[in-house]
Amino acid sequence: MGIGGLGFSNMSDLDKELERAVAAVGEPPRPAFSPAPAPTGPRRKGNIGLLIGLLVMSGGILALVFTSFKGSAVYSKGVDDLVRDKVKFEDRAVRVEGTLVKGSLVRRDQPCEYRFRIEKKGVILPVHYAQCIVPDTFRDMPGMDVSVTAEGKLTDSGHFEASNIMAKCPSKYEMKERQKGGEQAPHAAMSQAL
Repeated sequence: MGIGGLGFSNMSDLDKELERAVAAVGEPPRPAFSPAPAPTGPRRKGNIGLLIGLLVMSGGILALVFTSFKGSAVYSKGVDDLVRDKVKFEDRAVRVEGTLVKGSLVRRDQPCEYRFRIEKKGVILPVHYAQCIVPDTFRDMPGMDVSVTAEGKLTDSGHFEASNIMAKCPSKYEMKERQKGGEQAPHAAMSQAL
């Protein structure tokens, strides 16, 4: 006999009966809607690839921004600090602040340039500005201190090569106090001189 008392012939009859029962029932009914297909592997790989691409691009942009601004930082120093640490700031973009030294402002027409000196805490720095146009408040007025901010680079010869000049006129409150002593604002004194 066969396994469990059944012969092999009986087992093949069972298979045939099972086939007939499935055929008699027919196909199972289909649902009215069909569910969405499950996401496949290649689509997920595409999303991951897109994410990796965006991360690489973002990293590249950030690296470009940080490396391009690294050398263009502008330090702001007083004349005394700049001269004391001149080795550190040679050939670097610097903004230096000081007071115009009286009688030092000289203009040359050919080529157009200004040369002057600024000082802070007794330290004097010669400045060369190779342009024709300066702010209206940049005047050497007797009895008046003019605050000057120059942007540029300190050369190895010890003078400051300015690319931009800003002059600060005393505030209206300071000028009210100074006017009591007979002073005029630099731009007011210039208009009266003309």
